[in-house]
Amino acid sequence: MSRPNLQVALDHSDLPSAIKDVAAVGEIVDIVEVGTILCLQAGEQAVRCIRALYPDKKVVADTKCADAGGTVAKNCREAGADWMTVICCATIPTMEAAAKEVEEVQVELYGDWTYEQAQKWLDAGISQAIYHQSRDALLAGETWGEKDLAKVAKLIEMGFRVSVTGGLDVETLKLFKDLAVYTFITGRGITASADPKQAAKDFQAEIKRIWG
Repeated sequence: MSRPNLQVALDHSDLPSAIKDVAAVGEIVDIVEVGTILCLQAGEQAVRCIRALYPDKKVVADTKCADAGGTVAKNCREAGADWMTVICCATIPTMEAAAKEVEEVQVELYGDWTYEQAQKWLDAGISQAIYHQSRDALLAGETWGEKDLAKVAKLIEMGFRVSVTGGLDVETLKLFKDLAVYTFITGRGITASADPKQAAKDFQAEIKRIWG
């Protein structure tokens, strides 16, 4: 199995604090994400700033786009994003329109979705999916379990490059040791730690230990 990527999610409500946090870890992680809240608060300026800071990193705009895929994706691309996210309830035409404008589209798996739907995404040429434990689910006491791992495994088997996110910490990574996870995405697991730089290094060290 290939070694998974590490992605930091900038789930901030303002751009200055996002820049402050990413400055400590941007060179350690593989992918930098402009989180949904930051996209809403700071718009394309947030993407432009992250691209300027990290011209050689993959930059993701976590728009969770549900409609107007082509327009949203074009704006993201022009601001400097390589990838953007669409919500799983978006129509295939919305996803396809977005995919024409950016390097890649990632489908965010929230709520109810089916493997039949997932096959349609693959058929449309979209092969990245993000499996979530949502913030609200985590606050309600839900944790990663066998049902989650089974769903991730099924998606990988179908042909998706699957990223996982939601309440991840270094100790959580070993739960996925038998799976070819594409990317581990964490926000506060790095940025809210006492030493974000060391936290990012610890994530990378554990990924290397498990996946080589």
